[in-house]
Amino acid sequence: MAVKQKVLQFANQVSGNKPGSRGWFTEKDARYRILEPVVTDEMAEVLLCMSIRKKITAEEVAPLCGKSVERTKELLLELADIGVCFVNTINGEDKFWYETWVPGIMEMMVNNKKYSYKYPQIAEAFDAYGIENGPRSTGSFPPGVGLMRVIPIETSINGETRRASYEEISKYLNENEIFSVSDCACRTARELMGEGCGHLKEDMCIQLGHAAEYYIRTGRGRKITREEAFEIIKRAEENGLMHQIPNLDGSGKTHAICNCCGCSCLSLRGASMFTNADMMRSNYVSHVDKDKCVACGECVENCPVNAIQLGQKLCSSKPVVEAIVREETPRNAEWGPDKWNVDYRINRKNVVDTGTSPCKTACPAHIAVQGYIKLAAQGRYTEALELIKKENPFPAVCGRICPRKCEDACTRGDIDDPIAIDEIKKFIAEQDLNMQNRYVPRKRHEYGKKIAIVGGGPAGLSCAYYLAIDGYKVTVFEKQKALGGMLTLGIPSFRLEKEVVNAEIDILKELGVEFKIGVEVGKDVTLSQLREQGYKAFYLAIGAQAGRKIGVEGEEAEGVIPGVEFVRNVNLGKDINLKGNVVVIGGGNVAIDVARNAIRVGATKVDMFCLESRDEMPALQEEIEEAISEHININNSWGPKRIVTENGKVIGVEFKKCLSVFDENRRFNPTYDENDVKFVKADYVLLSVGQSIDWGNILEGSKVELNPNKTIKADPFTYQTGEPDIFAGGDSYTGPRFAIDAIAAGKQGAISIHRFVQPGQSLVNGRDRREYHELDKSSVELGGYDNTPRQRPGHINGINAKESFKDARATFTEEQVKKETNRCLGCGAAIVDEFMCVGCGQCTTKCKFDAISLVRKYDNEGVSLEKLKPVVVKNVIKRKGRIAVRKFQKLFTK
Repeated sequence: MAVKQKVLQFANQVSGNKPGSRGWFTEKDARYRILEPVVTDEMAEVLLCMSIRKKITAEEVAPLCGKSVERTKELLLELADIGVCFVNTINGEDKFWYETWVPGIMEMMVNNKKYSYKYPQIAEAFDAYGIENGPRSTGSFPPGVGLMRVIPIETSINGETRRASYEEISKYLNENEIFSVSDCACRTARELMGEGCGHLKEDMCIQLGHAAEYYIRTGRGRKITREEAFEIIKRAEENGLMHQIPNLDGSGKTHAICNCCGCSCLSLRGASMFTNADMMRSNYVSHVDKDKCVACGECVENCPVNAIQLGQKLCSSKPVVEAIVREETPRNAEWGPDKWNVDYRINRKNVVDTGTSPCKTACPAHIAVQGYIKLAAQGRYTEALELIKKENPFPAVCGRICPRKCEDACTRGDIDDPIAIDEIKKFIAEQDLNMQNRYVPRKRHEYGKKIAIVGGGPAGLSCAYYLAIDGYKVTVFEKQKALGGMLTLGIPSFRLEKEVVNAEIDILKELGVEFKIGVEVGKDVTLSQLREQGYKAFYLAIGAQAGRKIGVEGEEAEGVIPGVEFVRNVNLGKDINLKGNVVVIGGGNVAIDVARNAIRVGATKVDMFCLESRDEMPALQEEIEEAISEHININNSWGPKRIVTENGKVIGVEFKKCLSVFDENRRFNPTYDENDVKFVKADYVLLSVGQSIDWGNILEGSKVELNPNKTIKADPFTYQTGEPDIFAGGDSYTGPRFAIDAIAAGKQGAISIHRFVQPGQSLVNGRDRREYHELDKSSVELGGYDNTPRQRPGHINGINAKESFKDARATFTEEQVKKETNRCLGCGAAIVDEFMCVGCGQCTTKCKFDAISLVRKYDNEGVSLEKLKPVVVKNVIKRKGRIAVRKFQKLFTK
């Protein structure tokens, strides 16, 4: 296609280039490419007769471009519609002018939906402009004098003695009379390129004064009141966004307020990709009070430029990261591609190299353990519950059945006993079971699209919870007559009472989740039929609720029952009565549950047999001790040789001695002494050697694939399957694991589904990869800690644990909670990279402990475009001097 020469000439004119000058660019430049699809040479003829930021009427331009007034005005109005120039009615007549590229022409062009969606080149050129020109500006601008400027969230600078009015959002809103709101141009461009980050574009950016008048007139934005503008600001802050303003109108002046995320904003890309935070920073930086910080990670997850990471605050015999200090920055070093972070949208770091608190690291959901312990210590139980539910909507459930990986990792365990983290969580969650204290999260959005969850277990319910908070219309399909999956049907009531499960599910109902029980997808309704009903995505979380056979003679005999089927029937209230001797085969937690259930439904004697030695048993030590206390005999290192039958009914089991379970590579490969055999009488044999997955006809006609073990194939990060609208999680993806693993997968599934059903969103860009690693506990120097013993839960009077299906374990008293929470060593703390921090204040709004604050470090005001060049030139000269001095010092040091 032939180059539009006059359009190219205008593009250079906006950039201040003279024909033949060194800065003159060609048609390959983004500044030409954005104009090329929609601006004609005739339009450019008019534009060439105008000057940047100079207001002019059509009557004044017409004689300069040799066109009639009517034609000139027609072209100018069309250019205003396209987004190349502003138009305002001033003193009764239309005046036109154009701005610089960014912030200016490019955003306005992207915000013309008619053209930007028709010509993706417009969005691509907007994106390319920053990549092409970002390196040229790196290090050139003094702090806070760039094209865009961060304005701190106002609550984050309350009480700051050096606070200036030009850094207050309220100033800009109160000084203007006309307002509009529009889609975010940056997010629109990302969406059009298929690179969205999940933060959506709608109703994000506020225009003020002349810009609002223009946006309303050209249909780019809708008119709003000042009160609505304040409400949009508040909602943006609550959803983790921060504020920027176009910074070229002079100190304390602007025509827009942007509500930005670091993962899509093309301005903040300058900080993250080019380490050029000076280009848009405020005068503030974040400061952490380590004594107050509990490493909850809320500041880390909400920092738009990854300037905060989790570290440790315990003393150490080995060097640890105390502060993130950059010896080289664009201020004092030459800055090329070798120093860029091109992959900043997918490589955010949560933790410094030397690690952080072990409890948060070890938890599969990475719950802020240290945080909710501190809140509980302060008696702030509702806030503690809120913090837990950011990652786990079922704390009351997990407080009773969690495998307590956090406790296994707890640093306190190296001194005496680990903190009773799960018991503290159980106490906190107990408040939620009381209707008067119940915490129901506010919906953050109203996205409205229909999502289907197949399976009402912990993974499916977790996914439904987080999608419901975003305002999706979620329906959970469960083929059983009860919700909860293995929580309800696979775990005995004496470990997890069903009232607890139902109470937490009730919160999902309050959030608007619809439940269809007794409906088997694939049989009663198909995925194709659900698509026809308007469901936009599916989360398959059917669990592993079928038993597994052991492959020995006699296992088809009467009286041989899969353990999970046995427990399910007991939980469903069926009349189960096992008289006589019961043999349970298996050594995991489920096998323990099976054995303890058998005791309660009439078994005279229960023997467990497993391949593993006592030390190798997969069951938790606590579970083993409870089984022994109920007089269940655990026989280690024995494997079934055959099930002995008579007239088709089991009469006993022949076992052989197991010498080893795993080979030298720790693969399951048991070996036996075939001559060491014993016979055990049995009236019933309950098989609990694992669980299998029954997919039924759910996947019929789909592109979804299964692994040899029947787990579903899906991306390990996004959980997307071979069928793009189908996502998976929980035991049907991982194989049998703990409820907390499924809950964590459910939240990640919800994040992926949200991104999938919204146009142009990437499943990975800007997404927290949840990569945590713990501090080196062997190097921690401990001293001066208290010697308060670990608190132990009591026993509820009147419950005979061996006979009752009631949970006999008492909840901590408030006094016990106070004592136990005070045992926490407080291992972790957040660490700020002050150079990278842009001073937005978002971190302060998420901290519940007043542990992070904004401190004024700079004292720079915005500069108008007309006065900008000498300021930049002066800074460039100073920078060159610093670079030269540093090079000399390095040479001298060598």
